[in-house]
Amino acid sequence: MAEDAILGFLQSNDEIADSHEFAASVGVGHTELENVIKSLKGFEIVDSKEITKDRWVLTDEGKSYAANGSPEVQFFLAIPPEGISRADLKVKLGAEIFEIGSKAAAKNKWVGFDKDLVTKKVGSVKDDTKDLLKRIDGGEAVVDKVINDLKRRKLITKYTWRGYSLRKGPKYVLKRKKAATDLTREHLQRGDWKDLEFKEYNLDAQVQPIQIGYMHPLLEVREAIQNIFLQMGFEEMPTNNFVESSFWNFDALFQPQQHPARDSHDTFFLKVPATTRQLPEDYVDKVKRVHEFGGYGSKGYGYDWKRDEAEKNLLRTHTTAVSTRMLYKLAQQRLFSPKRYYSIDRVFRNEAVDRTHLAEFHQIEGLICDRGLTLGDLLGVLEDFFSRLGMSKLRFKPAYNPYTEPSMEIFSYHDGLKKWVEVGNSGMFRPEMLLPMGLPEDVNVIAWGLSLERPTMILYGIDNIRDLFGPKVDFEIIKRSPMCRLGL
Repeated sequence: MAEDAILGFLQSNDEIADSHEFAASVGVGHTELENVIKSLKGFEIVDSKEITKDRWVLTDEGKSYAANGSPEVQFFLAIPPEGISRADLKVKLGAEIFEIGSKAAAKNKWVGFDKDLVTKKVGSVKDDTKDLLKRIDGGEAVVDKVINDLKRRKLITKYTWRGYSLRKGPKYVLKRKKAATDLTREHLQRGDWKDLEFKEYNLDAQVQPIQIGYMHPLLEVREAIQNIFLQMGFEEMPTNNFVESSFWNFDALFQPQQHPARDSHDTFFLKVPATTRQLPEDYVDKVKRVHEFGGYGSKGYGYDWKRDEAEKNLLRTHTTAVSTRMLYKLAQQRLFSPKRYYSIDRVFRNEAVDRTHLAEFHQIEGLICDRGLTLGDLLGVLEDFFSRLGMSKLRFKPAYNPYTEPSMEIFSYHDGLKKWVEVGNSGMFRPEMLLPMGLPEDVNVIAWGLSLERPTMILYGIDNIRDLFGPKVDFEIIKRSPMCRLGL
């Protein structure tokens, strides 16, 4: 209906000047007419020009005042000749009209207040506000001072009117043929395809986005690092126990029970179950002795080792607890065989959350257990591992860990940041840790660890760890991120 009305009108007229007036004249809504206009313009049947006009319209409060009068006039008219008490007048008018009207009427010196009595001071008043609102509602122009005053009182607001003017387009027709979108079998059988008008293909049109899954950056980097470990001949350790005992997490690593890391400010301890009872007794006795009295060339720590402390359950603070279990299991074999182990999994620490720290994150750990290993072997493995990550410039700095000696921090030169960045920690496990397990004396273990989040943030240009992992992750970042390629 709307399309026929537009095309029919333009056949005998040069222009439709106002689409709103035209919509009203043919009895259709302007939204419906607007959709038809856009369709006709797309086929160049009509030319349209958007027109806008700004006008002032009444707010709901303004409409109420235009119909019932301004609050000050309502206040004045509600006062009887003998006057009225404030309380009764407030009940009569309502609290809102009373408050607004009393101030304006008093300012205009229309009323007087004698203690609690309200009386008229003039015989009659003119409601200029009501008249002005009616004039604006009728489309009349008023001076800027009045507009500013009514706008300040929130009685009017600006409305932008949008419409169209229409003329014939280069492909104008009185009756549009519906363009066919497909050549069908029926068209060919009937032979009417020769008379059909086909819709032109828009090869530049955007297609609907394909709804597919996206790999999280952490998973991409994790898979790439896992492949590196596998290429280097490592086998994965089982890391499915988030809950660990203090014994495997700390004591078996020759970490004293007074160490700050074992404080509740740094570690999440469990309330239920609070302790474990499943510990290898012979091994526990050996660990106790080496802590208290030393052995294997060590003086120990010389303190009273408490089993209660070792039995406390916690959320593991590092995957080295898993490494300890695996090395103990390896030591129980009748014949020793060299092993290369790795793990990539979640750990938990009671840390303040900021741009670079979370209370839970992922730790990457690798270790090699073999006879006669030296610090030189560790340096060579680290050069190989990190070069496969694309980090060929490495530096090492002496460090301290309770369970490794020597210990080294690992730094890599970041070309983007133009500086050396710490990327991991490494060392050789101490005899006080390995020999109580039952490993041969000539067997050494070299190990290193790093977080998964740090290299992922560097590779993806993410400067806030909360944008990478946790409840604040923006899924659009995941969708837009390119496939990550490490060193290889």
